[in-house]
Amino acid sequence: MTETTTPPVRVALVDDQQLVRAGFRMVIDSQPDLEVVLEAGDGAQAVQALTRAAGQVDVVLMDVRMPTMDGLTATAHLTAGASDALPAPRVIVLTTFDLDEYVLAAIRAGASGFLLKDAPPEEMLAAIRTVHRGDAVIAPSSTRRLLEHLVTALPPDRPGAPSDPARRAVAELTDREREVLVLMAKGRSNTEIGQDLFVAEATVKTHVGRILAKLGARDRVQAVVTAYETELVRPGE
Repeated sequence: MTETTTPPVRVALVDDQQLVRAGFRMVIDSQPDLEVVLEAGDGAQAVQALTRAAGQVDVVLMDVRMPTMDGLTATAHLTAGASDALPAPRVIVLTTFDLDEYVLAAIRAGASGFLLKDAPPEEMLAAIRTVHRGDAVIAPSSTRRLLEHLVTALPPDRPGAPSDPARRAVAELTDREREVLVLMAKGRSNTEIGQDLFVAEATVKTHVGRILAKLGARDRVQAVVTAYETELVRPGE
């Protein structure tokens, strides 16, 4: 019997520090199910290379602060050019815990989540695999702490601040959908949400899909950002 093997997840590294990229590559390439296929030293290089390699990269680790073009602008370019026939790779924003003011805007631009630059190797590997599956739930406790820190530390006119349409979209959620979104913001998985609300996991998935559609969110992380920014969820709750 011939064994079928799943091709490795194809990863791109975008960071202006070559040593950082080398370290990430060493960790990622040590895994049989992951492979670094592209590197870039700034956002402009990344957009050019990823455009040429359209459909050949699954996940991008994207630094925020880089010369020529920052990670926010690069992420926006990548997601703007996506289509159903040729979707953009999923982007994980690399950040430090003192945080860039642009991280929220990068998520709004289409990034699928956060990863701390000093995260343990196993957390980085788990993040890549999770995002590739389409879950966009990266280390919920870390993601939640990052969001809380951002929302409380940054000024109201920061890039990516909530718009009136975002507030209206949240207001249009049903009571049940708001309950589900709050639990998503607390890092709960679909299974855990179903247990909390005493409903089937399939029902939770339906609610999540409707929430994403109403908020115009690409994935769960974007929906959670909107929940924090519109104060449906408050830091520390």
